[in-house]
Amino acid sequence: MTKLVSGQRCLLQRTASMIAIAAALVLAPGATVAHAQSLGYAPVEQQAFPPDDTAAPDVAQDEDSQLPDRLRRTIVNLDTREAPGTIIIDTANTYLYYVLGGGRALRYGVGVGREGFTWAGVQTVTRKAEWPDWHPPAQMIARQPYLPRFMAGGPGNPLGARAMYLGSSEYRIHGTNDPTTIGKFVSSGCIRLTNEDVSDLFSRVQVGTKVVVLPKGGSLQARTVTPRVTSMTSGRQAMSLPVAVAN
Repeated sequence: MTKLVSGQRCLLQRTASMIAIAAALVLAPGATVAHAQSLGYAPVEQQAFPPDDTAAPDVAQDEDSQLPDRLRRTIVNLDTREAPGTIIIDTANTYLYYVLGGGRALRYGVGVGREGFTWAGVQTVTRKAEWPDWHPPAQMIARQPYLPRFMAGGPGNPLGARAMYLGSSEYRIHGTNDPTTIGKFVSSGCIRLTNEDVSDLFSRVQVGTKVVVLPKGGSLQARTVTPRVTSMTSGRQAMSLPVAVAN
């Protein structure tokens, strides 16, 4: 019995000694501790998310500012017998007029058909589409076989942000993914505006709107009106039209 107690006491003493040694190794400064610290992760300074205003700018809102003054959207005096709401295309001067009434019109700069592709006549808007798909007509593909047979609507689509289809023809009034073509004779007969301008026109035009396309040899005479300008919260400016004219 005495030997058993003595053996247990020795075992307890031996275990206590091992625990003490282990504790000393953990707590004592030395290579082991230093090595453990070298593997630790240093605190990383968190970076704040960029504010919303650092996002990519809305390109469409900047397109008009890149146009020459004569091609920017503006109100003009226009002597015409066409009813308010009519669209008139001045092919020769690359202008589109939206008749407001009261001897005034809203004038936009446009790109028109290149040599051999200009046309004249009267059509009506038969359909409107936002971010339209593009199906190049067979005649265009025959001239330019490298063109895609279909392109989904979007910023890279040559029809741009909006399209207004003219009668049963293949002609459209539409936006563009290349605002540098405004004011030029570049298309296969369609009328193109900047995406910002075509969106503005689209909001005014209804299906059934009359569209008068003047021949390249004819043009309209219009005098620019200086509109009253008001500041908007975004920092941009807007033209203020008299109610009777705007309607």
